[in-house]
Amino acid sequence: MFDYLRGILVELTPTYAVIECAGVGYIVTISLQTYTMLEGRQEAMVYVHHIVREDAEMLYGFAERSERDIFRLLIGVSGVGGGTARVILSTYTPSELANIISSENAVLLKNVKGLGIKTAQKIIVEIKDKVLGIGAGTKESQKDVLGNMSAGNEAYDEALQALVMLGFGKAASEKVLRKVMKENPSAEVESLIRLALKQL
Repeated sequence: MFDYLRGILVELTPTYAVIECAGVGYIVTISLQTYTMLEGRQEAMVYVHHIVREDAEMLYGFAERSERDIFRLLIGVSGVGGGTARVILSTYTPSELANIISSENAVLLKNVKGLGIKTAQKIIVEIKDKVLGIGAGTKESQKDVLGNMSAGNEAYDEALQALVMLGFGKAASEKVLRKVMKENPSAEVESLIRLALKQL
């Protein structure tokens, strides 16, 4: 039904964005990868995937078509929903994920919250041949880096909020974030979240 949205970026968080198109504000659920690419922009274009359930409608947005392609492959696997696919794409970039799947590294893939070893193996078996090449041309970041963000309270609070919104417990998230910030004192918000996701 929808292919993409282009408009004013009204609000941006690590888990969702609000994009105004022709006077209508669309809430779009995003991955950490897309957040990184949209950060600092006033206008945005995202490729979208529309999911309709009995109790809700969801728009998932992606800064690159390749990320949406992988998302669609993931949700095509039985037992993998939109939320889980979003967490997978927040933990690994499309290129990292393509490499993990093509190398059949189920142990690394199962580190994502909500994935057991059987589901990780199922993902690899079902989409290994389809995922080859999808993430190869993906840029790690399209944004201009203006300098390292101070890893102070603001970065900690934003990272914590994102982890809680992704479904992780607040206490566990705080513990991991403190450890990550100690080891990476100059890390930006998206780096803190990505590093924390790999330890939760």
